[in-house]
Parts: sequence; C-alpha cells; structure tokens
Amino acid sequence: MGNEKAWFVRRLVLSVLFLVVVTVPLFPELFGLDELTPFTQVAAFRPQAVAVVLVLALLMLVRRGWRIAAGLIGVLALIGAALTAPRQFSAARPAPAGSRVLTIMVANVFGGGARATDVAQLIRDRKPDLVSLPEAQADVREKIRALLPDQQYKGYTDQPSSAAPSATSVLVSPALGGVAFASEPGTTFGNIVVTGGNLGAVRLIAYHGYPPLPDAVATWAHDLLKVREWCSQDPPTVIAGDYNATVDHAYLRSALGGYCRSVGPSVGGGLDGTWPADQPAVLRTQIDHVVVTRQFEPGTFTTYSIHGTDHRAVVATIALKT
Repeated sequence: MGNEKAWFVRRLVLSVLFLVVVTVPLFPELFGLDELTPFTQVAAFRPQAVAVVLVLALLMLVRRGWRIAAGLIGVLALIGAALTAPRQFSAARPAPAGSRVLTIMVANVFGGGARATDVAQLIRDRKPDLVSLPEAQADVREKIRALLPDQQYKGYTDQPSSAAPSATSVLVSPALGGVAFASEPGTTFGNIVVTGGNLGAVRLIAYHGYPPLPDAVATWAHDLLKVREWCSQDPPTVIAGDYNATVDHAYLRSALGGYCRSVGPSVGGGLDGTWPADQPAVLRTQIDHVVVTRQFEPGTFTTYSIHGTDHRAVVATIALKT
C-alpha cells in the first residue's frame, strides 16, 4: 500500500471515529445512552448542538486533511436540522367549524418566586380555561387568585411532600362550570386531574415531571410513564405543565407515542424555548408543554416573560374536533 493510500485510509478511519464521537452526545438514544448522565441533559439542547456541529463542519473544510470528517459530520448536522425544522415551520390549522376552543396556560412559579401580579395579568389578558401552576403551593395559588377577584377562578393544589417544588396548583375558569379536582398518584410531584362540569368527556391534567438531575434520571423517566398512561387512555385529554423534557428526549417521544402531541412543535413554535428564562432565546429549550390527544387540533402557542421565575409562561389554544 502506497503512502498516499495509507494516509487516506488512516484519515477515513479517524473521520469515522470522529463521527461516532460527535454522534453519541447528539443522538444518545441510538446507542442506548439516553438515560445516562450527561447525555440526557445534553439532549435537551439538541437544536443548539446541531447548529454548533454544522458550523464546526464548515470550519473543518478549510483543512484538506479534515474534509472527510467535515463531510461526515456535516451530513449528520443536516439530518439533525431536517428532523428539527418541522417544529419551526409547521403551520397551525384553523379551528374546525363548530369546534370547541380551549385556552390553556402553564406558568412554573419557581416555588413562589414568580411575581404574582405578572401571572395574574397574563391570566386577565388571555383568560385561560385552565392555568397549570407547577411549584405553586396553596398560598401562592391563593395570592394569584386574590388578584383576580372579578374572574372567579376555582383553585386546587396537590403537594405530595413538604418541598415547595413538589406542589402543583391549578386555576380553572368559571366557564367550565362545576368541575371536580382529583390528585392522581404515580409521579414524584403533584399532578391534578380536572373533570366534569362543562368539560363533558374532556379531561384536563396539570403535570410536573421530575427534573433529569444527574442522580435522578431514572425518576425523571419514571414520571414520564404516567404521561404515556394518560395519553393511551380514551378520554380527550390535555396534559399541561413543566415536563422537564423536550421532544428531543426519546422518553418524552415514547410517552407521547402515537396518541399525543405537543402543541408548540405542531404549530411552528417548537423552538420557542421556555427554560432557562434568564438566557437569550437561542440558549433556551422548550420543557413546558401543552400536550393533547388526537381528538384536539393544536391552534396557537405563545410564551411570555414572568418576573422572578426561571421559566417563561406558555399559553396555547386548542380546538376539540367534533
């Protein structure tokens, strides 16, 4: 084998190895590593990582000896971009004629750190049918409700432990009538199921998933199993809250299955990051979702700044097909 051919083979082998090294953190589920730290956490920022890899590929083209590797990771980045693009370019469909439109809001109040007046003002402006408030204890819920005396929202809180982050609260519009509230076991933090009243067969759920901390990824994955259970059941269902997961996580995609979809990515808002709120938009990721079963048509998805919390609030509209 000549020297030139030997160098080519060497570059090819090294380029393939480099491709594997880049692919593992970008698509850890392909290697069964998506439940291991740090891959779970890195996957939450896959769109940003894809952009970085694409820029890296372009820079590597400058060096002749790196062009094989540049081509391989460039193709990888383009595949990642193609998988991501529909989240931003999907168009919302108009609500079907005669359908029932619901407005759903999510605001993680950071254990009560969020400014109640900001939350209340957003409720006043958008008039949501359901407000899901992760990390809101009963006193925080009532503080917000007290700022809306003319709105007559009904409230309920589920707090499985003394820790403030375990509390989940809801506020429900009087337009939904005499609804019933129930806490349902199966997750680490509180979750609330709202049924009855004017909802008919519809079920609204306020959810807060455990974060994928380095020593608690298994707990995070376990909580998402409850989402899969809800999605696979028959009633038209809305699951709104802080999932601590993005659609780049294989566990969330598995939880949604073929039964549910997240409104944001379905209407061109899939790259509107909600956390961490204090970072520029390009550095945020979307972990707050309004998830709906197939009986609903996603409508709009908008995020809002709330002072004092590390999450942006989310307001989505959805239409119940008839």
